[in-house]
Amino acid sequence: MTVATVRTEGADDADQVRFVNARAFGRPDEAALIDALRGTPGAISLVAAIGERIVGHILFTPVAIDGPSGPIPAAGLAPMAVLPGHQRQGIGSALVGAGLDACRRHGYQAVVVLGHPAFYPRFGFTPAAARGLTCEWPVPPEAFMALELDAGALAGARGVVRYRPEFAAV
Repeated sequence: MTVATVRTEGADDADQVRFVNARAFGRPDEAALIDALRGTPGAISLVAAIGERIVGHILFTPVAIDGPSGPIPAAGLAPMAVLPGHQRQGIGSALVGAGLDACRRHGYQAVVVLGHPAFYPRFGFTPAAARGLTCEWPVPPEAFMALELDAGALAGARGVVRYRPEFAAV
């Protein structure tokens, strides 16, 4: 198993990021979403590379969560993709870990994800419904999860988590 290096997406990485997402999801929708979100203020886009070849990608963008004292600085993790031939080798975990660290440095206090309920809890994600948060789309409650990057950041938060409008097109 070759170890991948995680780094910030560069200006010349867009074609490879599109390829990784299209292959991982088996459709072009997520790749188109990333193109639409590229350059969004507050976005964090990371790639996992083996040499010059990108084998994984993760994106975080701002989401709206209302807290008792106003908006909570939060990000939504979506999408995350690893090329099929490189899955189950720790690349996705490396991307999530590096992404959460980048979110902390950026000042995000919480992260939400709509994802596999067997994968994301290893990073501390728990069902968002237990915190009084719901997704703006009808999704299984166990698949919509939240993580506090700052202890207590979601205390008193309630309501619907709103993603950027670009997500409605997917």
